Amino acid sequence: QVQLVESGGGLVQAGGSLRLSCAASGGTFSTYTVGWFRQAPGKEREFVAGVRRSGGSTDYPDSIKGRFTISRDNAKNAVYLQMTVLKPEDTAVYYCAARSGSAIYYRNSAYDYWGMGTQVTVSS
Repeated sequence: QVQLVESGGGLVQAGGSLRLSCAASGGTFSTYTVGWFRQAPGKEREFVAGVRRSGGSTDYPDSIKGRFTISRDNAKNAVYLQMTVLKPEDTAVYYCAARSGSAIYYRNSAYDYWGMGTQVTVSS
């Protein structure tokens, strides 16, 4: 079983950048596919990025492509989300999630383990 802890959130102006980190412990991290999700107040949790176990394959929804980049360092048991050209609508709690399979899924229910989240606030 893996434990996940997110960090790196904060307040940033529109157009700025942030880098989120997800630190994993308690499992063989390289066997997990990892996703980043976000949830804004009053909205459903949505997928923003995913990376397969080796780090060689990533996926993003069309609304995110070109602005966010997910990466992982299995030697450090960590996954990162580099966010650029941030917009006020990116304001949300960002969660890291892991699943034992190799595929990247957009649905929340496909992921077995979740962190507590980190708040990202983008001011206009």
